Amino acid sequence: MLSALLLIPLIGSLALLPISEESGVTRMKQIALTTSMVNFIVSIVLWGEFDSSSLQYQFVQEFNTLSFCHLNIGIDGISLYFVLLTTFITPLCILSNWDNIKFGMKYFLIAFLLMETLLIAVFVVLDLMLFYIFFESVLIPMFLVVGIWGGSVTRIRASFLLFLYTLAGSLFMLLSIMVIYYNIGSTDFTVVSLSNMSLDAQKVLWLGFFLSLAVKSPMVPFHIWLPRAHAEAPLGASILLAALFLKLATYGYLRILITMLPDATSYFSPLVQTMAVVTLIYSSLATLRQTDFKALVAYSSIGHMAIVILGLFSNTIVGIEGAIALSIAHGVISPAMFALVGGVLYDVHHTRTIRYYRGLAVYMPVFVAMFFITTAFNMAVPLSLNWVGEALSLAGIFQKSPIIGVLGASSIVLSACYSIFLFNRLSFGAYSQYLSFTTDISRREFMLVLPMLLVALIFGIMPNVIFTDLHVAVTQLLYAVEPVADLTNIEAAVDALGGK
Repeated sequence: MLSALLLIPLIGSLALLPISEESGVTRMKQIALTTSMVNFIVSIVLWGEFDSSSLQYQFVQEFNTLSFCHLNIGIDGISLYFVLLTTFITPLCILSNWDNIKFGMKYFLIAFLLMETLLIAVFVVLDLMLFYIFFESVLIPMFLVVGIWGGSVTRIRASFLLFLYTLAGSLFMLLSIMVIYYNIGSTDFTVVSLSNMSLDAQKVLWLGFFLSLAVKSPMVPFHIWLPRAHAEAPLGASILLAALFLKLATYGYLRILITMLPDATSYFSPLVQTMAVVTLIYSSLATLRQTDFKALVAYSSIGHMAIVILGLFSNTIVGIEGAIALSIAHGVISPAMFALVGGVLYDVHHTRTIRYYRGLAVYMPVFVAMFFITTAFNMAVPLSLNWVGEALSLAGIFQKSPIIGVLGASSIVLSACYSIFLFNRLSFGAYSQYLSFTTDISRREFMLVLPMLLVALIFGIMPNVIFTDLHVAVTQLLYAVEPVADLTNIEAAVDALGGK
Protein backbone atom coordinates (compact mmCIF):
# COMPACT_ATOMS: atom_id res chain seq x y z
CA MET A 1 0.00 0.00 0.00
CA LEU A 2 2.91 2.36 0.68
CA SER A 3 4.26 1.72 -2.80
CA ALA A 4 0.86 2.76 -4.18
CA LEU A 5 1.14 6.08 -2.32
CA LEU A 6 4.49 6.65 -4.00
CA LEU A 7 3.41 5.56 -7.49
CA ILE A 8 -0.02 7.19 -7.86
CA PRO A 9 1.32 10.79 -8.14
CA LEU A 10 3.97 9.60 -10.61
CA ILE A 11 1.29 7.95 -12.74
CA GLY A 12 -0.71 11.19 -12.63
CA SER A 13 2.36 13.13 -13.76
CA LEU A 14 2.85 10.81 -16.72
CA ALA A 15 -0.82 11.19 -17.65
CA LEU A 16 -0.35 14.97 -17.87
CA LEU A 17 2.61 14.85 -20.29
CA PRO A 18 0.78 14.16 -23.60
CA ILE A 19 -1.94 16.79 -22.99
CA SER A 20 -1.64 20.02 -24.96
CA GLU A 21 -1.61 23.22 -22.89
CA GLU A 22 -3.52 25.13 -25.56
CA SER A 23 -6.64 23.00 -25.36
CA GLY A 24 -6.45 20.89 -22.23
CA VAL A 25 -5.78 23.15 -19.22
CA THR A 26 -9.04 22.25 -17.51
CA ARG A 27 -8.46 18.56 -18.17
CA MET A 28 -4.96 18.77 -16.71
CA LYS A 29 -6.27 20.39 -13.53
CA GLN A 30 -8.92 17.69 -13.19
CA ILE A 31 -6.40 14.88 -13.66
CA ALA A 32 -3.98 16.36 -11.11
CA LEU A 33 -6.71 17.02 -8.53
CA THR A 34 -8.24 13.56 -9.03
CA THR A 35 -4.83 11.90 -8.69
CA SER A 36 -4.08 13.68 -5.42
CA MET A 37 -7.56 12.89 -4.08
CA VAL A 38 -7.13 9.20 -4.89
CA ASN A 39 -3.83 9.23 -3.03
CA PHE A 40 -5.53 10.83 -0.03
CA ILE A 41 -8.19 8.11 -0.03
CA VAL A 42 -5.49 5.41 -0.15
CA SER A 43 -3.76 7.04 2.84
CA ILE A 44 -7.05 7.03 4.77
CA VAL A 45 -7.40 3.30 4.10
CA LEU A 46 -3.83 2.82 5.32
CA TRP A 47 -4.68 4.80 8.47
CA GLY A 48 -7.67 2.54 9.07
CA GLU A 49 -5.52 -0.60 8.81
CA PHE A 50 -2.73 0.77 11.02
CA ASP A 51 -2.21 -1.16 14.27
CA SER A 52 -1.51 1.39 16.99
CA SER A 53 -0.32 -1.28 19.46
CA SER A 54 2.47 -2.66 17.27
CA LEU A 55 6.10 -2.06 18.24
CA GLN A 56 7.39 -2.67 14.70
CA TYR A 57 7.32 -0.79 11.42
CA GLN A 58 4.19 -1.66 9.47
CA PHE A 59 3.40 -2.12 5.75
CA VAL A 60 7.10 -2.84 5.21
CA GLN A 61 8.22 -3.44 1.63
CA GLU A 62 11.76 -4.13 0.43
CA PHE A 63 13.30 -3.42 -2.96
CA ASN A 64 16.98 -4.38 -2.61
CA THR A 65 18.88 -3.26 -5.70
CA LEU A 66 22.11 -1.69 -4.41
CA SER A 67 24.56 -3.10 -1.90
CA PHE A 68 24.86 0.15 0.07
CA CYS A 69 21.31 1.48 -0.30
CA HIS A 70 18.23 -0.69 0.20
CA LEU A 71 14.86 0.75 -0.71
CA ASN A 72 13.00 -0.39 2.38
CA ILE A 73 9.81 1.46 3.23
CA GLY A 74 7.50 1.26 6.22
CA ILE A 75 5.67 3.44 8.73
CA ASP A 76 5.14 3.67 12.46
CA GLY A 77 2.97 5.95 14.57
CA ILE A 78 5.29 8.92 14.04
CA SER A 79 5.53 8.81 10.25
CA LEU A 80 1.84 7.91 9.78
CA TYR A 81 0.52 11.41 10.45
CA PHE A 82 3.17 13.11 8.35
CA VAL A 83 2.11 10.90 5.42
CA LEU A 84 -1.55 11.76 6.06
CA LEU A 85 -0.68 15.46 6.22
CA THR A 86 1.14 15.20 2.87
CA THR A 87 -1.76 13.53 1.06
CA PHE A 88 -4.26 15.92 2.68
CA ILE A 89 -2.40 19.12 1.75
CA THR A 90 -1.46 18.28 -1.86
CA PRO A 91 -5.03 18.48 -3.31
CA LEU A 92 -5.46 21.82 -1.52
CA CYS A 93 -2.22 23.11 -3.08
CA ILE A 94 -3.53 22.25 -6.53
CA LEU A 95 -6.92 23.81 -5.77
CA SER A 96 -5.34 27.00 -4.41
CA ASN A 97 -3.80 27.97 -7.77
CA TRP A 98 -6.73 26.80 -9.87
CA ASP A 99 -7.23 30.09 -11.73
CA ASN A 100 -4.16 32.27 -11.26
CA ILE A 101 -1.38 30.36 -13.07
CA LYS A 102 -1.29 31.93 -16.52
CA PHE A 103 1.44 29.84 -18.19
CA GLY A 104 3.09 26.45 -17.85
CA MET A 105 0.17 24.88 -15.98
CA LYS A 106 1.19 21.36 -17.03
CA TYR A 107 4.65 21.63 -15.50
CA PHE A 108 3.31 23.45 -12.46
CA LEU A 109 0.98 20.53 -11.70
CA ILE A 110 3.67 17.93 -12.44
CA ALA A 111 5.99 19.69 -9.98
CA PHE A 112 3.42 19.37 -7.19
CA LEU A 113 2.71 15.71 -7.91
CA LEU A 114 6.44 14.98 -7.90
CA MET A 115 6.82 16.82 -4.60
CA GLU A 116 4.03 14.70 -3.12
CA THR A 117 5.87 11.50 -4.05
CA LEU A 118 9.20 12.80 -2.74
CA LEU A 119 7.71 14.04 0.53
CA ILE A 120 5.94 10.75 1.19
CA ALA A 121 9.21 8.96 0.41
CA VAL A 122 11.04 11.05 3.05
CA PHE A 123 8.56 9.91 5.69
CA VAL A 124 8.46 6.20 4.78
CA VAL A 125 12.04 5.20 3.83
CA LEU A 126 13.95 3.21 6.44
CA ASP A 127 17.47 4.03 5.28
CA LEU A 128 19.59 7.09 6.09
CA MET A 129 21.04 7.46 2.60
CA LEU A 130 17.62 7.31 0.99
CA PHE A 131 16.32 9.76 3.58
CA TYR A 132 19.03 12.21 2.53
CA ILE A 133 18.36 11.68 -1.19
CA PHE A 134 14.64 12.37 -0.91
CA PHE A 135 15.19 15.09 1.71
CA GLU A 136 17.25 17.01 -0.85
CA SER A 137 15.34 16.02 -3.99
CA VAL A 138 12.25 17.92 -2.81
CA LEU A 139 14.26 21.13 -3.18
CA ILE A 140 14.53 20.85 -6.96
CA PRO A 141 10.82 21.14 -7.92
CA MET A 142 10.24 23.75 -5.19
CA PHE A 143 13.19 25.79 -6.50
CA LEU A 144 11.62 25.73 -9.98
CA VAL A 145 8.12 26.57 -8.73
CA VAL A 146 9.29 29.62 -6.75
CA GLY A 147 11.68 30.80 -9.46
CA ILE A 148 9.29 30.41 -12.42
CA TRP A 149 5.83 31.09 -10.99
CA GLY A 150 6.78 33.43 -8.11
CA GLY A 151 5.01 36.70 -7.41
CA SER A 152 7.55 39.41 -8.32
CA VAL A 153 10.92 40.12 -9.91
CA THR A 154 12.72 39.14 -6.69
CA ARG A 155 11.46 35.57 -6.98
CA ILE A 156 14.79 34.40 -8.47
CA ARG A 157 16.69 35.63 -5.41
CA ALA A 158 14.15 33.97 -3.10
CA SER A 159 14.41 30.64 -4.95
CA PHE A 160 18.21 30.66 -4.78
CA LEU A 161 18.12 31.50 -1.06
CA LEU A 162 15.78 28.55 -0.50
CA PHE A 163 17.97 26.21 -2.53
CA LEU A 164 21.44 27.29 -1.38
CA TYR A 165 20.67 27.63 2.34
CA THR A 166 19.14 24.16 2.61
CA LEU A 167 21.65 22.53 0.28
CA ALA A 168 24.65 23.98 2.13
CA GLY A 169 23.30 22.80 5.47
CA SER A 170 22.55 19.32 4.17
CA LEU A 171 26.14 18.74 3.08
CA PHE A 172 26.98 18.19 6.76
CA MET A 173 24.23 15.57 6.94
CA LEU A 174 25.77 13.76 3.95
CA LEU A 175 29.20 13.74 5.61
CA SER A 176 27.70 12.30 8.81
CA ILE A 177 25.89 9.57 6.86
CA MET A 178 29.13 8.65 5.07
CA VAL A 179 30.94 8.38 8.42
CA ILE A 180 28.16 6.16 9.78
CA TYR A 181 28.35 3.86 6.75
CA TYR A 182 32.15 3.67 6.94
CA ASN A 183 32.12 2.67 10.62
CA ILE A 184 28.96 0.59 10.88
CA GLY A 185 28.69 -0.80 7.35
CA SER A 186 25.01 0.03 7.00
CA THR A 187 22.70 3.03 6.87
CA ASP A 188 19.56 1.11 7.82
CA PHE A 189 17.59 2.90 10.55
CA THR A 190 17.30 -0.14 12.79
CA VAL A 191 20.92 -1.22 12.43
CA VAL A 192 22.24 2.29 13.17
CA SER A 193 19.94 2.79 16.16
CA LEU A 194 21.09 -0.53 17.70
CA SER A 195 24.82 0.11 17.17
CA ASN A 196 26.99 1.17 20.07
CA MET A 197 28.64 4.51 19.38
CA SER A 198 30.78 6.37 21.87
CA LEU A 199 29.61 9.73 23.18
CA ASP A 200 32.39 11.57 21.35
CA ALA A 201 31.46 9.97 18.05
CA GLN A 202 27.78 10.75 18.65
CA LYS A 203 28.60 14.40 19.35
CA VAL A 204 30.38 14.89 16.02
CA LEU A 205 27.65 13.11 14.04
CA TRP A 206 24.94 14.94 15.96
CA LEU A 207 26.38 18.34 15.01
CA GLY A 208 26.44 17.36 11.34
CA PHE A 209 22.77 16.30 11.34
CA PHE A 210 21.68 19.23 13.50
CA LEU A 211 23.17 21.86 11.20
CA SER A 212 21.15 20.49 8.32
CA LEU A 213 17.90 20.19 10.28
CA ALA A 214 18.30 23.62 11.93
CA VAL A 215 18.28 25.23 8.47
CA LYS A 216 15.11 23.36 7.53
CA SER A 217 13.35 24.17 10.86
CA PRO A 218 14.40 27.05 10.50
CA MET A 219 16.18 28.34 13.60
CA VAL A 220 17.92 31.68 14.09
CA PRO A 221 20.37 32.48 12.49
CA PHE A 222 19.51 30.09 9.61
CA HIS A 223 16.04 31.49 8.98
CA ILE A 224 16.61 34.17 6.31
CA TRP A 225 15.46 32.02 3.41
CA LEU A 226 11.98 31.25 4.76
CA PRO A 227 10.23 34.68 4.81
CA ARG A 228 11.56 35.57 1.36
CA ALA A 229 10.59 32.21 -0.12
CA HIS A 230 7.08 32.50 1.37
CA ALA A 231 6.62 36.08 0.19
CA GLU A 232 7.57 35.31 -3.43
CA ALA A 233 6.16 31.80 -3.82
CA PRO A 234 2.79 31.18 -5.49
CA LEU A 235 0.05 30.29 -3.03
CA GLY A 236 0.31 26.51 -3.54
CA ALA A 237 4.05 26.61 -2.86
CA SER A 238 3.53 28.74 0.27
CA ILE A 239 1.01 26.20 1.55
CA LEU A 240 3.40 23.32 0.86
CA LEU A 241 6.33 25.15 2.47
CA ALA A 242 4.39 25.88 5.65
CA ALA A 243 2.61 22.53 5.90
CA LEU A 244 5.34 20.07 4.96
CA PHE A 245 8.80 21.51 4.28
CA LEU A 246 9.10 22.72 7.88
CA LYS A 247 8.01 19.26 9.08
CA LEU A 248 10.96 17.56 7.40
CA ALA A 249 13.16 18.89 10.21
CA THR A 250 10.67 17.76 12.88
CA TYR A 251 10.71 14.26 11.43
CA GLY A 252 14.51 14.32 11.17
CA TYR A 253 14.89 15.29 14.84
CA LEU A 254 12.65 12.39 15.84
CA ARG A 255 13.95 9.74 13.48
CA ILE A 256 17.70 10.52 13.56
CA LEU A 257 18.84 12.66 16.51
CA ILE A 258 16.56 11.35 19.26
CA THR A 259 16.47 7.73 18.06
CA MET A 260 20.01 7.10 16.77
CA LEU A 261 22.10 9.58 18.79
CA PRO A 262 20.33 9.69 22.19
CA ASP A 263 23.39 10.41 24.34
CA ALA A 264 24.51 13.34 22.20
CA THR A 265 20.93 14.61 22.07
CA SER A 266 20.81 14.65 25.86
CA TYR A 267 24.21 16.38 25.97
CA PHE A 268 23.25 19.11 23.47
CA SER A 269 19.66 19.60 24.67
CA PRO A 270 20.47 22.81 26.64
CA LEU A 271 22.03 24.31 23.49
CA VAL A 272 18.99 23.42 21.37
CA GLN A 273 16.58 24.73 24.00
CA THR A 274 18.47 28.03 24.20
CA MET A 275 18.48 28.40 20.41
CA ALA A 276 14.76 27.59 20.29
CA VAL A 277 13.91 30.23 22.91
CA VAL A 278 16.00 32.85 21.07
CA THR A 279 14.30 31.86 17.81
CA LEU A 280 10.86 32.06 19.43
CA ILE A 281 11.30 35.52 20.94
CA TYR A 282 13.20 36.99 18.00
CA SER A 283 10.75 35.73 15.37
CA SER A 284 7.72 36.86 17.40
CA LEU A 285 9.14 40.38 17.80
CA ALA A 286 10.10 40.44 14.10
CA THR A 287 6.54 39.38 13.23
CA LEU A 288 5.19 42.49 14.96
CA ARG A 289 7.24 44.70 12.63
CA GLN A 290 6.27 43.13 9.30
CA THR A 291 4.47 45.18 6.66
CA ASP A 292 3.95 42.26 4.22
CA PHE A 293 1.24 39.90 5.47
CA LYS A 294 2.78 36.80 3.84
CA ALA A 295 6.09 37.60 5.53
CA LEU A 296 4.18 38.11 8.79
CA VAL A 297 2.64 34.62 8.59
CA ALA A 298 6.05 33.20 7.63
CA TYR A 299 7.75 34.70 10.69
CA SER A 300 4.94 33.43 12.90
CA SER A 301 5.64 29.93 11.52
CA ILE A 302 9.23 30.21 12.73
CA GLY A 303 7.95 30.95 16.24
CA HIS A 304 5.54 28.00 16.22
CA MET A 305 8.26 25.62 15.03
CA ALA A 306 10.49 26.85 17.88
CA ILE A 307 7.84 25.60 20.33
CA VAL A 308 7.82 22.27 18.47
CA ILE A 309 11.60 22.02 18.97
CA LEU A 310 11.23 22.77 22.69
CA GLY A 311 8.74 19.90 22.97
CA LEU A 312 10.92 17.50 20.96
CA PHE A 313 13.99 18.13 23.13
CA SER A 314 12.12 18.00 26.44
CA ASN A 315 12.98 14.28 26.80
CA THR A 316 9.42 13.60 27.95
CA ILE A 317 6.61 11.65 26.31
CA VAL A 318 4.20 14.51 26.95
CA GLY A 319 6.47 17.05 25.26
CA ILE A 320 7.27 14.92 22.22
CA GLU A 321 3.64 13.94 21.61
CA GLY A 322 2.63 17.58 22.02
CA ALA A 323 5.31 18.65 19.53
CA ILE A 324 4.03 16.20 16.92
CA ALA A 325 0.45 17.36 17.51
CA LEU A 326 1.53 21.00 17.16
CA SER A 327 3.37 20.13 13.93
CA ILE A 328 0.18 18.67 12.50
CA ALA A 329 -1.87 21.65 13.69
CA HIS A 330 0.60 24.13 12.22
CA GLY A 331 0.50 22.09 9.02
CA VAL A 332 -3.16 22.97 8.52
CA ILE A 333 -3.61 26.37 10.19
CA SER A 334 -0.60 28.17 8.73
CA PRO A 335 -1.65 27.12 5.17
CA ALA A 336 -5.15 28.38 5.97
CA MET A 337 -3.66 31.76 6.93
CA PHE A 338 -1.71 31.86 3.67
CA ALA A 339 -4.81 30.90 1.69
CA LEU A 340 -6.79 33.77 3.22
CA VAL A 341 -4.27 36.62 3.13
CA GLY A 342 -1.98 35.43 0.34
CA GLY A 343 -4.73 33.99 -1.80
CA VAL A 344 -8.12 35.62 -1.31
CA LEU A 345 -6.86 39.16 -0.63
CA TYR A 346 -3.84 39.18 -2.93
CA ASP A 347 -5.76 37.78 -5.91
CA VAL A 348 -8.26 40.64 -5.67
CA HIS A 349 -6.15 43.64 -4.63
CA HIS A 350 -2.67 42.56 -5.85
CA THR A 351 -0.76 43.95 -2.89
CA ARG A 352 0.63 42.31 0.24
CA THR A 353 1.25 45.57 2.13
CA ILE A 354 -0.77 45.60 5.34
CA ARG A 355 -1.22 49.38 5.59
CA TYR A 356 -3.32 49.46 2.39
CA TYR A 357 -6.01 47.28 4.02
CA ARG A 358 -8.77 48.28 6.44
CA GLY A 359 -12.46 47.65 6.99
CA LEU A 360 -12.85 44.38 5.08
CA ALA A 361 -15.82 43.44 7.27
CA VAL A 362 -17.88 45.98 5.28
CA TYR A 363 -17.82 43.97 2.04
CA MET A 364 -16.38 40.57 3.08
CA PRO A 365 -18.18 39.33 6.22
CA VAL A 366 -17.73 35.60 5.44
CA PHE A 367 -14.02 36.13 4.82
CA VAL A 368 -13.65 38.03 8.10
CA ALA A 369 -15.48 35.27 10.01
CA MET A 370 -13.17 32.58 8.60
CA PHE A 371 -10.15 34.82 9.14
CA PHE A 372 -11.17 35.27 12.79
CA ILE A 373 -11.41 31.51 13.37
CA THR A 374 -8.08 30.91 11.64
CA THR A 375 -6.41 33.70 13.64
CA ALA A 376 -7.82 32.33 16.90
CA PHE A 377 -6.52 28.84 16.08
CA ASN A 378 -3.14 30.33 15.16
CA MET A 379 -3.08 31.91 18.63
CA ALA A 380 -3.68 28.39 20.08
CA VAL A 381 -7.04 28.99 21.74
CA PRO A 382 -8.81 26.02 23.43
CA LEU A 383 -10.78 23.63 21.18
CA SER A 384 -8.03 23.82 18.56
CA LEU A 385 -5.31 21.24 17.97
CA ASN A 386 -2.81 24.09 18.17
CA TRP A 387 -3.76 24.61 21.81
CA VAL A 388 -3.39 20.91 22.63
CA GLY A 389 0.02 20.70 20.98
CA GLU A 390 1.35 23.95 22.42
CA ALA A 391 0.13 23.21 25.94
CA LEU A 392 1.69 19.73 25.96
CA SER A 393 4.96 20.96 24.41
CA LEU A 394 5.31 23.68 27.04
CA ALA A 395 4.31 21.26 29.81
CA GLY A 396 6.98 18.83 28.65
CA ILE A 397 9.78 21.40 28.52
CA PHE A 398 8.66 22.83 31.88
CA GLN A 399 9.28 19.40 33.43
CA LYS A 400 12.79 19.45 31.98
CA SER A 401 13.63 23.09 32.72
CA PRO A 402 11.17 25.48 34.38
CA ILE A 403 13.13 28.54 33.21
CA ILE A 404 13.03 27.47 29.55
CA GLY A 405 9.36 26.58 29.99
CA VAL A 406 8.52 30.06 31.27
CA LEU A 407 10.47 31.72 28.46
CA GLY A 408 8.76 29.46 25.94
CA ALA A 409 5.36 30.38 27.38
CA SER A 410 6.02 33.98 26.31
CA SER A 411 4.78 32.81 22.92
CA ILE A 412 1.23 32.85 24.33
CA VAL A 413 1.36 36.62 24.72
CA LEU A 414 3.50 37.38 21.67
CA SER A 415 1.40 35.31 19.27
CA ALA A 416 -1.74 37.05 20.56
CA CYS A 417 -0.12 40.44 19.91
CA TYR A 418 0.70 39.94 16.24
CA SER A 419 -2.37 37.81 15.47
CA ILE A 420 -4.86 40.31 16.93
CA PHE A 421 -2.99 43.22 15.30
CA LEU A 422 -3.27 41.65 11.84
CA PHE A 423 -6.92 40.68 12.24
CA ASN A 424 -7.95 44.05 13.65
CA ARG A 425 -6.03 46.02 11.01
CA LEU A 426 -7.51 44.12 8.08
CA SER A 427 -11.07 43.66 9.31
CA PHE A 428 -12.33 46.74 11.16
CA GLY A 429 -12.55 50.50 10.74
CA ALA A 430 -13.65 52.50 7.71
CA TYR A 431 -13.14 50.80 4.38
CA SER A 432 -9.71 51.63 2.98
CA GLN A 433 -9.53 54.32 0.31
CA TYR A 434 -6.85 52.31 -1.47
CA LEU A 435 -9.12 49.32 -2.10
CA SER A 436 -11.78 49.00 -4.77
CA PHE A 437 -15.18 47.43 -4.18
CA THR A 438 -14.92 43.66 -3.93
CA THR A 439 -17.11 40.62 -3.47
CA ASP A 440 -16.82 38.13 -0.64
CA ILE A 441 -14.81 34.91 -0.60
CA SER A 442 -15.63 32.59 -3.51
CA ARG A 443 -16.96 29.04 -3.23
CA ARG A 444 -13.62 27.55 -4.31
CA GLU A 445 -11.71 29.60 -1.73
CA PHE A 446 -14.24 28.67 0.96
CA MET A 447 -13.83 24.97 0.19
CA LEU A 448 -10.06 25.42 0.23
CA VAL A 449 -9.94 26.81 3.78
CA LEU A 450 -12.83 24.90 5.40
CA PRO A 451 -11.19 21.42 5.47
CA MET A 452 -8.10 22.79 7.21
CA LEU A 453 -10.18 24.47 9.91
CA LEU A 454 -12.23 21.31 10.40
CA VAL A 455 -9.11 19.19 10.89
CA ALA A 456 -7.77 21.58 13.55
CA LEU A 457 -11.16 21.70 15.29
CA ILE A 458 -12.01 17.98 15.21
CA PHE A 459 -8.60 16.84 16.42
CA GLY A 460 -8.57 19.68 18.93
CA ILE A 461 -11.75 18.29 20.47
CA MET A 462 -10.64 14.64 20.12
CA PRO A 463 -6.81 14.66 20.30
CA ASN A 464 -6.66 11.09 21.58
CA VAL A 465 -7.34 9.93 18.03
CA ILE A 466 -3.78 11.09 17.28
CA PHE A 467 -2.19 10.23 20.63
CA THR A 468 -3.45 6.63 20.53
CA ASP A 469 -1.42 6.00 17.38
CA LEU A 470 1.56 8.02 18.64
CA HIS A 471 1.95 6.63 22.14
CA VAL A 472 3.77 3.36 21.48
CA ALA A 473 6.11 4.87 18.87
CA VAL A 474 6.98 7.87 21.05
CA THR A 475 7.44 5.68 24.13
CA GLN A 476 9.98 3.61 22.19
CA LEU A 477 12.05 6.75 21.61
CA LEU A 478 12.68 7.15 25.34
CA TYR A 479 12.23 3.66 26.81
CA ALA A 480 12.87 0.03 25.92
CA VAL A 481 9.38 -1.41 25.44
CA GLU A 482 8.91 -5.16 25.75
CA PRO A 483 5.97 -6.75 23.87
CA VAL A 484 3.00 -7.67 26.08
CA ALA A 485 -0.10 -9.67 25.38
CA ASP A 486 -2.37 -6.68 24.93
CA LEU A 487 -0.71 -3.31 24.32
CA THR A 488 -4.08 -1.68 23.78
CA ASN A 489 -4.40 -1.86 27.55
CA ILE A 490 -2.68 1.29 28.84
CA GLU A 491 -1.85 -0.26 32.22
CA ALA A 492 -0.08 -3.18 30.54
CA ALA A 493 1.86 -0.82 28.31
CA VAL A 494 2.99 1.25 31.30
CA ASP A 495 4.06 -1.90 33.18
CA ALA A 496 6.13 -2.90 30.14
CA LEU A 497 8.29 0.22 30.29
CA GLY A 498 11.89 -0.15 31.38
CA GLY A 499 14.91 2.16 31.20
CA LYS A 500 17.30 1.65 28.28
